[in-house]
Amino acid sequence: MTSTESTDRPYSKFPVRIGLQVQPQHAEYAEIRRTVAEAEEIGVDVAFNWDHFYPLSGEPDGLHFECWTMLAAWAEATERVEIGALVTCNSYRNPDLLADMARTVDHISDGRLILGIGSGWFERDYDEYGYEFGTAGGRLDALGEALPRIEQRWAKLNPKPTRDIPVLIGGGGEKKTLKLVAQHANIWHGFGDAETIAHKHEVLDAHCATVGRDPGEIERSAAVGNKSPEEVGKSLLDVGTRLFTLNTSGPEHDLALLRDWVAWRDEINNA
Repeated sequence: MTSTESTDRPYSKFPVRIGLQVQPQHAEYAEIRRTVAEAEEIGVDVAFNWDHFYPLSGEPDGLHFECWTMLAAWAEATERVEIGALVTCNSYRNPDLLADMARTVDHISDGRLILGIGSGWFERDYDEYGYEFGTAGGRLDALGEALPRIEQRWAKLNPKPTRDIPVLIGGGGEKKTLKLVAQHANIWHGFGDAETIAHKHEVLDAHCATVGRDPGEIERSAAVGNKSPEEVGKSLLDVGTRLFTLNTSGPEHDLALLRDWVAWRDEINNA
């Protein structure tokens, strides 16, 4: 696949956006809140956290905070930036309750919530909080059952969401996850180098054709970790990525790399 073929794909119509996952670990909440405020000032498009109960790196019993109560606080503490989990775990909450929580944060934020969701994978969360871990396939099946319930609950709530809340699904499973993306998501979030991402896009496009969905409706997102735009920006852009998400973790957050990505975004979008 050539760069020209990739950038001619219909989902290339989306503007380039930058996300920052502020991992809610190893930092006091005041530092996390300050980081999100600074990221918004720098010009980030989306501020994400994650939905876990313990750190994923560093000291396994280090400082850590819960996802959705934090998102509600971010909704009040920010003005422009979109917010969401990257991603919330379907297993931890009844789907109808999750839909109501998302609707509430949508209203608190004046329509800035993205519902990022996945099937779950961190076994310690399940064991410590009393959820059945089961199997990867079973958790994906549960996600497939939950997504229509979430959509149906949004239609019943009073008041309804302020907008059609964008759904982001994370994960690259080609048989189940990407099919769920084709059926339900507005954004797909994946991991890997440009070659891997390009292949996943092809699989997703094929699922879209099967279910009768325009692949151009789905924004393509990728994790860039702590890499610079010079390292991975162009290669991911050329295969259709439009939302580039880096991450930062406590105890302190250096946002110099975020400034580089925002400047790169502006250069691309203004070209």
